[in-house]
Amino acid sequence: MLVFAHRGASADAPENTLLAINKALEQGCDGIEIDVHQHGDKLLLIHDHWLHRTTNGTGQLIEHSFEALQQLDAGLGERIPTLWQAMALIAGRCILNIEIKGVSDVQLVLDNIEKAIHELNFTLEHFIVSSFDHHLLRSIKQHNPDLKIGALTASKPIDYAGFAQALGAYSVNADVTFVDEAFVLDAKRRGLKFFVYTVDQPADLAQLASWQVDGVFSNGPGKAKKVITDLVTLGRSSAKS
Repeated sequence: MLVFAHRGASADAPENTLLAINKALEQGCDGIEIDVHQHGDKLLLIHDHWLHRTTNGTGQLIEHSFEALQQLDAGLGERIPTLWQAMALIAGRCILNIEIKGVSDVQLVLDNIEKAIHELNFTLEHFIVSSFDHHLLRSIKQHNPDLKIGALTASKPIDYAGFAQALGAYSVNADVTFVDEAFVLDAKRRGLKFFVYTVDQPADLAQLASWQVDGVFSNGPGKAKKVITDLVTLGRSSAKS
């Protein structure tokens, strides 16, 4: 079961910052999930379009110049990074799940990915682009059919993973609150990976592992990986006894 660092190692550093990304890499995560908003011709790592929750700024992103945004404190003296800065730090060392929050020009995302493949030791396989905006995901798939997309949901649809299959998705990325074994099995029957967010509790990790979920998004990737390792060790010990 893969462990993605949710907004970087956000339990140990300010979310969506280079510090959080670096800590996630240090903790041996399999992947890193980041949130992206468009600001002019730039892509910024930030979860909300309002600034007050994660920075010392006020108002909305679009109300400030890029230069002004770069002066804000995103926690512990960290700045709001660009997508390119995050890519340069990761440099192909793990999977990168780019969650599109507020993007109007998908070509900007695709251009960054293409540039990273040529300059930063990434391959196309390193990337997953996810969103709750399934219209954007469809557009991305039309632009680049080979790029993996993750269809996000905070519900349990009537047709389970049918919506993701219709998009040509690589994975269903589902809220842990609404995941059950039937949902997971349906996705797997459709040939889809099943990833679950946000998973920090050992009991949830154990349950999801028993359903053979493919991966989880965790605020504390190092701790999550240890729990999973312990579960595997326990399973081997039980099999021998």
